[in-house]
Amino acid sequence: MENALISNIQRFSTKDGDGIRTTVFFKGCPLRCKWCHNPETHKTDYEIMYNRENCTLCGRCVTACPQGAISIENGEVKTDKSKCDHCAKCTDACYYNAREISGKSLSFDEICDIIRRDTAFYSESGGGVTFSGGECTMFPKLLTALLKYCKSMHIHTAVDTSGFAPWEVFEAILPYTDVFLYDIKAFSSTLHESITLVPNHLILSNLEKLAKAGADINLRLPVIEGCNADLDDIEKTAVFCKDLGIRRVNILPYHDMGKYKYTKLAVPYDGNSMSTPSDEKLESIKEIFKKHSFTHIKIGG
Repeated sequence: MENALISNIQRFSTKDGDGIRTTVFFKGCPLRCKWCHNPETHKTDYEIMYNRENCTLCGRCVTACPQGAISIENGEVKTDKSKCDHCAKCTDACYYNAREISGKSLSFDEICDIIRRDTAFYSESGGGVTFSGGECTMFPKLLTALLKYCKSMHIHTAVDTSGFAPWEVFEAILPYTDVFLYDIKAFSSTLHESITLVPNHLILSNLEKLAKAGADINLRLPVIEGCNADLDDIEKTAVFCKDLGIRRVNILPYHDMGKYKYTKLAVPYDGNSMSTPSDEKLESIKEIFKKHSFTHIKIGG
């Protein structure tokens, strides 16, 4: 069984499906959404995150690095990523939590052990386990095995997905998934590609196949002014999903709470052109889904 790099396992989550949940965030994603608030899940590799505010420039990380990848220049810590092999010795040496490594390799058994700890909370709250990311379908064998395990334990399962994966992956996990939290970021493929770097033909095709197979689907609609807040495009999404029998949607307004992570990863954040939709805009979007017979419409996660 393959291991996977996990960026986080969040226990007692209430935003990734119904009830109290354990959310497993896989590391790796084929999309590059401009507004992504989890940039540490983009790559299927370890990454060093550096928090300048905590750093005292003590130099312990420089001494600890066996590759000579770290230096202090003009009062700033510099890391040569071409030399870094993610050994994490610099993070161990840092007294002030200025450096951390994103990604932990976990096996099937290790993840199952964490899931088991909160089974009482799942049953009491109507919750369960959500597999998310990044994109959890990039690890199909492990994901399928984890879903099977959860079902053997009578734990409710949710898969939070962009839909950008071969249909065979969804076909394999469908029998063990209670609900798909399915993102649609734009209906227009041209628009979708401009804001995520991938087209959406596969995403819409998989959504249609899942619906026809009888999957329970909760549509997730991120809305970002400056990216995808066009009401005509959103209405096309509503019509498409209505025709598939989908009746639940979460409208997810943009927030910049993950902005600090870009700084820690030393990657650019294209946030100046993005903003949160107004309350009036969100209500207009809500009315679109009401008009098209959606019965469960929620603003927020």
